[in-house]
Amino acid sequence: MDSPTSSDALPASANPTDPLVQQVGAGLFKLGLALRTHAWKESTPRGLTPTQVQVLALLYGSAIPLRVSAVADGMAVTLPTASDAVKALVTKGLVTKTRAADDGRAMALALTDAGRDEARRAEGGPEFVAAVVEALTPDEQAAFVRSLVKMVRTLQERGDIAPARTCVTCRFFRPWVHGGDTDRPHHCAFVDAPFGDRSLRLDCPEHERTGAEAAAQQWSRFIGM
Repeated sequence: MDSPTSSDALPASANPTDPLVQQVGAGLFKLGLALRTHAWKESTPRGLTPTQVQVLALLYGSAIPLRVSAVADGMAVTLPTASDAVKALVTKGLVTKTRAADDGRAMALALTDAGRDEARRAEGGPEFVAAVVEALTPDEQAAFVRSLVKMVRTLQERGDIAPARTCVTCRFFRPWVHGGDTDRPHHCAFVDAPFGDRSLRLDCPEHERTGAEAAAQQWSRFIGM
């Protein structure tokens, strides 16, 4: 079975010129602009750029030291951009470079104690975004999470962002196996427990990517409900 493409994530009638599609795009653009503006306000007084904060967050969420190339891929930026940010963080004493365990010629990155403190400070995300999400009803929040999962997957399939550790690409994910439970229809085999759309993850540290064929079947079940 062929791997799904980004077109699988969109209705056949999707049209970039459709007024509703344009309105959704405009709304997402405004949210992104608000996030970037807030990130600048929060990071600048601490002597950090938003890109540097992203590097710290990426390293903080990784179970293993990462190379600069992995940081660039994870942030969907160029290697020079990632290298400049890492160099600045090393100078600030927030990141250290060590020899990679699997290749003595390569360098791996890890957070210092100060770097972990800084990453934890930024981990919660902008509070104003949480307040906006709380303006939605519980059902709207669950539907929004499902929509975000689809959009992130589309970006991945297009190559715009690095593969994310989402539930729908994880070998532990079992969509819609608890049909009688409308609140918790899915199952996580890692913790052996049912869960609902509100608990779908876009970045899970326990994620283990499933194979291409299984992923395609899993995605079909997920969107087919």
